[in-house]
Amino acid sequence: MTFRPPFRRKIFSKCTHADCAVSGVKGGVIVCPCHQSRFDMPDGSVRSGPAPSPLPPEPIQVGGDEISPD
Repeated sequence: MTFRPPFRRKIFSKCTHADCAVSGVKGGVIVCPCHQSRFDMPDGSVRSGPAPSPLPPEPIQVGGDEISPD
């Protein structure tokens, strides 16, 4: 899956595990830098934990491999 700027998706930009800001997208996967939880880019679902639940909706901006609040 390829994302080209400006790709916009409504997902929460903080991890549901420890409230850390998610920091990037790699191969269509959003990665939390604190404990390496991984979330699916299209819908925020958990690919691997320790995150207990998906990323809830919130406007964000994805440019290249960076995520920022909208």
